[in-house]
Amino acid sequence: MSAKPPARSRRRSRRKKGGAYTAAPRVTLTSVPTGRAAYSDTREWLLEQHGPVCAYCERAVPPRSITLDHVTPRRGQTAYDRRDNLVLCCKACNAAKKDKAILAFLLGNKKRVVALYKYGQHLSHQLVEMVKDLLPPSERPPLHARPRHKGAPRRKSAAEIFGELGYGASPYRDD
Repeated sequence: MSAKPPARSRRRSRRKKGGAYTAAPRVTLTSVPTGRAAYSDTREWLLEQHGPVCAYCERAVPPRSITLDHVTPRRGQTAYDRRDNLVLCCKACNAAKKDKAILAFLLGNKKRVVALYKYGQHLSHQLVEMVKDLLPPSERPPLHARPRHKGAPRRKSAAEIFGELGYGASPYRDD
C-alpha cells in the first residue's frame, strides 16, 4: 500500500466564478437633482442680491440673458446644485469656463478673482476662503452690505466669538 501525498491547500481566487467582468459600482450622486423651479428660485434670489451682473467679469447683462453657472463644475450630475455653488454669469464667461476647475479659471485673469470675491459671498465657505486667499488684503474690494431679513439676528464677528486676538493668555502657548 502506498501512502497518499499530503493534500495541498488551494488558494481561492478572488474573482467571481465564470470570470465575467463585473460592472463598476453605481455612482452615488452628491446632490439631489434640482428641478426647474429650484433653479428659477435661485436665479431670482441671486438677481435680488446682486442684480444682473456677471460674477466673473462684472459686466451688466440683461436679466433675461444672464445664466446660472456651477462654480464647482457638474461633470455629469455629481456636483452640487445648491445656491452655495451657483452664480450668475454672462454667456461669454460661462462658455469660457466650461468644465474647468474654478481655481484654473480664476488664475487665468485676476479681475475674475476680484469679481467673484464681490459677488460670491453666498458661496460655500470653502470657495469663499479660497477666493479670499487669492487676493492680498490690500486689494480686497469692499463688500456690499447684504440686507438682513426682518427679525434675523446680527451675525457675530470672529473677535466677538473668539475674543480679541493678542489679548489674554492662550492655553496653547508655552510662554
